[in-house]
Amino acid sequence: MSRTLTIDPVTRIEGHAQVHIDIGDDGKIGAATLHVLEFRGFERFLQGMQAELMPTITTRICGTCPHAHHLVSAKALDVLFSAPPPPAALLLRQLLNCGSMIHSHAIHFFALAGPDIFLGVGSPVGKRNLIGLLEAAPELAKKALRLRSIGQMLVEIVGGRGTHPVTAVAGGMSCALTKESHANLKALAAEALELAKVVLGAGKKALLKDPEMLKRLPLAANDMGTLRGNALDLYDGKLRVRKPDGSTLLDFASADYAEHLVEEALPHSYGKQVLLKVGGGTQTYRVGPLARLNCAEVTGTPLADAALAEWKAACGNPSKLVVAGHWARLVELLHCAEKAAAMLDDPAILSPEVRTAPGALKRHAVAHVEAPRGVLIHDYTVDGNALIVSANFVVATQHNIASINTTIKDAATSLLGKSDSELLDGVEFAIRCYDPCLSCSTHRVGQMPLEVSLWQDDRNLRTARR
Repeated sequence: MSRTLTIDPVTRIEGHAQVHIDIGDDGKIGAATLHVLEFRGFERFLQGMQAELMPTITTRICGTCPHAHHLVSAKALDVLFSAPPPPAALLLRQLLNCGSMIHSHAIHFFALAGPDIFLGVGSPVGKRNLIGLLEAAPELAKKALRLRSIGQMLVEIVGGRGTHPVTAVAGGMSCALTKESHANLKALAAEALELAKVVLGAGKKALLKDPEMLKRLPLAANDMGTLRGNALDLYDGKLRVRKPDGSTLLDFASADYAEHLVEEALPHSYGKQVLLKVGGGTQTYRVGPLARLNCAEVTGTPLADAALAEWKAACGNPSKLVVAGHWARLVELLHCAEKAAAMLDDPAILSPEVRTAPGALKRHAVAHVEAPRGVLIHDYTVDGNALIVSANFVVATQHNIASINTTIKDAATSLLGKSDSELLDGVEFAIRCYDPCLSCSTHRVGQMPLEVSLWQDDRNLRTARR
């Protein structure tokens, strides 16, 4: 007898989602899909707005990773207004991105995924949460949460606000770094580096103590990440797609993304999936910490390079282990703390020259950065008055939708002989490996019909439809 299992809602992720798992008469999984329930109309209602407002408006897409939207939007404006930022501005932007990564990676690993890893997937559900983790490992949890706070403070000092930053503008940054702020940032970065060493060691130990958990969700897939040369770069560079056998499938600039990626609306979800154009067909791929480390040969900072080599030796190169993405996230966290400290030691970051004057207006611009969850692309077309004619966002969770659905199906299939509660619990564990951000993943489906009615004293005065 066929049946459908539903997880509603999926817990300990950013946003709201359901999972539907169809089990056929033969007892096998027929389909397993993530249903993104939120709808966000940003691409549509940005039309007609001034392009220069995009870095502050697009941060409202999400409160978890607004910094990435802020930075990629500013990068797109650099192109639109022919205004390449000066060196100090580039350092400050990269520092802002490092703070965002530290904040997001720390909170995901310990508050969202951490309870599964440190307490065990088989532990009581009522205890497997942040409170349970605080009770079981209070000192470690406090250090992880302190690391999260430091990331937020780095963002607040450089970005002007902790949640919705405002300082990245066309051509650079709106203000230079003061000596007082520089001293505070150096102290925070030094503390973050020491804490990152501790949490990486603890996370690695927890994952290695249960090899079966680390290996339970293998998925051979294409990986996409940003590189400068062969080194990881979270702010700028070429996009590389690496095949499961380790060979390079494709290198391309984000400006050419439409030639290589195709977006598809799904009938069951507000989250569009993105596929890779290969030959005359399409292939799935993934982004995020696992994909980035699979693509990179080095990180460019010494401690993280050693950690990367150890990760590759333990998990494979490229790694097919979806759960190894948690370990990869901690390697990146260490890299970001190291890089932040190194940039703050560079005297160039204190230069008062942080903005280039606008030049000739271009009508189209594309830019990308690495958000905590993976590649984020903004694409703007403007008119002669620099008003937005069209905007398109391709966010990390969209890149990952197809891989997430495959992993959900693999997890459900491996747990079919277990109880419903164990099956559903295991599927949630699988989804958290991708750290999906559902607010970011939904922007527009079709023409976005809208109806507004005006009423007075139970009488309809006017109805407008689109």
